[in-house]
Amino acid sequence: MAEDRVDTVRVEEVTSLESEVVDALERLLPQLSSSAPALSGEEVGEMIGSPASILFVARRDDDDQVVGSLTLAVFRVPTGLRAWIEDVVVDTAMRGRGVGSALVRAAIARAGQMGCRTVDLTSRPSREDANRLYQDLGFVRRQTNVYRYSL
Repeated sequence: MAEDRVDTVRVEEVTSLESEVVDALERLLPQLSSSAPALSGEEVGEMIGSPASILFVARRDDDDQVVGSLTLAVFRVPTGLRAWIEDVVVDTAMRGRGVGSALVRAAIARAGQMGCRTVDLTSRPSREDANRLYQDLGFVRRQTNVYRYSL
């Protein structure tokens, strides 16, 4: 795993399937969305093995526990290489300590290394702390509509 250390945590790009990461996602994802389905080890492995997604985790320095995660989706479209940050979640006990910032900075750096010119994300307005974090990191709110078609 490639590493980027920040204060009390280090951010790693997950490159191989580890049961600890699967267990951490099972614990973290409900903190992001109560409707998030539990991921199987196979699904996490597919995500890690996909060239279109990069899974980052933040581990506490003192005990190596995974306390946050983020997925960076990178894909090519006719107008260029695109990067989207998805499913940023930090354990409630670690919020406000720079974990989210460390995860997002690592994803931005990786997107830049891959040749992306921009990184996009969406965040519900009710997630005030997250929105403030993204703005503090330099993200600019765009005047656009996001549409979803449920299948």
